[in-house]
Amino acid sequence: MIDLTGTVVFVTGASRGIGAVTVRRLLEVGASVVAHAGRGGRPDQQPAQDAPEGRLLVLHGDLSRGGEAARLFAEAAAWQGRVHVLVNNAGIAPSVTIDDDPDVWADVWRETLQVNLVSVADTCREALRHFREEGGGTIVNIASRAAFRGDNPDAMHYAASKGGVIALTRSIARGYARDGVLAYAVAPGWVRTDMAEPYLRDHAADIERDIPLGDVAPPEDVANTVVFLASGLARHMTGATLDINGASYVR
Repeated sequence: MIDLTGTVVFVTGASRGIGAVTVRRLLEVGASVVAHAGRGGRPDQQPAQDAPEGRLLVLHGDLSRGGEAARLFAEAAAWQGRVHVLVNNAGIAPSVTIDDDPDVWADVWRETLQVNLVSVADTCREALRHFREEGGGTIVNIASRAAFRGDNPDAMHYAASKGGVIALTRSIARGYARDGVLAYAVAPGWVRTDMAEPYLRDHAADIERDIPLGDVAPPEDVANTVVFLASGLARHMTGATLDINGASYVR
């Protein structure tokens, strides 16, 4: 049984989907959680409204804006004086193709890279500086199957951003292990969330054929993996990427 009592975990993108389920699971195993709700996070979407008193802090911030990641981490660390685990889950996946207006193309690429990669790097930077002073910590970055096998023509920017997350995570693991920092990536394929549901419904037959298990992953699969990594039970797995895709892509 994993017990994270006394562990403070900061989760970005926690107002719904994988992030919200991860927050609930972390609370269930005793962690104290700082849950970031992005620009789309409404009060009724915030995770775990019935969290034990004093064990959940919700922060709001738009990660498409420069400087927000650093501000959010500083507030997370100030809450109880320490962050032990950072989970970078926030991400966006707007659609754009090579036939769209050049300005639209540029804007979508810029925003996607800012949210999915630059803000992740900024948060990791703050965490590394914090962990170096505190004797170590753990980073879990949520990437994607798309980082390895690519994505559809309207989502090349998304795949590129997640490929960057993988390289970032591996670099952190190699560069900061001696400072007590562990870094992992989790690479889901399709996950059954509200955001993905319209696409999953419209392409159900194709997705079923693509996934040997026959269905997309529930968000609990990702959340349970994050909890395991946060536990410190597999320190020598630092630098690894854990795939959650029903064997639709096997490396």
